[in-house]
Amino acid sequence: MSTTTTTTTEPRERILSPAYAATTVAMFGLIAFVAFEAMAVTTVMPTVARDLGGLELYALAFAAPLASGVVGMVAAGMWSDRTGPVVPLLASLALFSAGLLVCGLAPSMEVLLAGRVLQGLGGGALTVGLYVVVGLVFPATLRPAVFASFAAAWVLPALFGPGLAALVADAWSWRWVFLGTVAFVAVALLLLAPALRGLEPHAEGVTTPSVRLWWAGLGAVAVLVLELAGSARGVAALGAVAALAGVWVSLGRLLPPGSRTLRRGLPAVVATRGLLAGTFFCAEAYIVYVLQDHWDLSPGRAGIALTCVGLVWAASSQVQSRLGERVSHTRAMVVGTGLVLTGLTALAASVLAHDAGAHPSALLPAAAYVLAGAGMGFAYPRTGVAMLEASTDRDRGSNSSALTVADSLGAALALSVAGAAFAAAERQGLDPFLTVFAFAALAAVLGVLAASRTRTA
Repeated sequence: MSTTTTTTTEPRERILSPAYAATTVAMFGLIAFVAFEAMAVTTVMPTVARDLGGLELYALAFAAPLASGVVGMVAAGMWSDRTGPVVPLLASLALFSAGLLVCGLAPSMEVLLAGRVLQGLGGGALTVGLYVVVGLVFPATLRPAVFASFAAAWVLPALFGPGLAALVADAWSWRWVFLGTVAFVAVALLLLAPALRGLEPHAEGVTTPSVRLWWAGLGAVAVLVLELAGSARGVAALGAVAALAGVWVSLGRLLPPGSRTLRRGLPAVVATRGLLAGTFFCAEAYIVYVLQDHWDLSPGRAGIALTCVGLVWAASSQVQSRLGERVSHTRAMVVGTGLVLTGLTALAASVLAHDAGAHPSALLPAAAYVLAGAGMGFAYPRTGVAMLEASTDRDRGSNSSALTVADSLGAALALSVAGAAFAAAERQGLDPFLTVFAFAALAAVLGVLAASRTRTA
């Protein structure tokens, strides 16, 4: 008589298992909606600015949510440490939705800017809140998969967002690019609600010094004042100098010591991240605009460049990931920043050739922008990995926050300077697009220098 013993193994849990599926889908959707707004607005903003008579505030429409997002990130982190993520997350969703409504109903560019500030506050806080929820809801074995889904949530809007936004704007109105997202945010909240109800407030909240929030607020306000004052004439333009000083001081308080001077090691890694964001997203804000203005492309056709960048960025990220340790972090960042520099230089050159009467194909500036996107995909992920390797259990959180702040504030600062340069070039009868892209290329030189200094030894 033989006895057969059957061993049953529990099925391995996945992020789409019944216990986590609704939460995963909800978080994926919320990240995707934030990303969609970032990509979609790039496609329709030239039309928005013309309809509302606010072309002089064009750059500020991009800088405002990035700057206010820094405040949202810092505030949400402090609030979550004190009470848990539920209330901060709900507040962030309310702010983000309010911003969408204000933008969609805006009668003027000034009102739209106020909505963009609310969007940034909510979007920045939302990202931090979701990260905290991941740590509380998902077991450690599933967290890498969750964060991988977040990355996918950013890639998909890059592929489909520009075309969808152009389609919505043509079929109905650019206003529905903002208003239509509100309903989807509400659906995502309903899916997320069960997981939030299961979270209890911290028994003993952690009190974080509020001075960091004040510095974040000063930096955000200074960035916005810089763009406004820099676009002004006469004595008012002197305010740009004070604003620039305010941003410089704030960065010194929010980033690791030595980041502003490209000190070797972690400070240079953080600086590289900020310069990558500043140079590339400065070009991103104007690529659709210049393709419409100089090459007479429709918003939909011009937006194809954004879709291509999403594909190339994702592919380049996969390439650097597969190379792994065969390419050092420093080498990956140097190669990536070098590609960004090459792409932005070629973009400026294509505009210069157009101004000189050479009439190059629109494929040239689009391809140059896509090349810069390949550089971002190769270098951008390595900044995060290098930061984590340079961190310990005691400073991993603060260093992660610094990297995110450098990302948002660097992009906001570059956009504000670009907006001021755009306005100044127009007043002087120069090509404002050439001025902006030349500025971005010059800043990219600093990015290559910072990347070369990321090696610790």
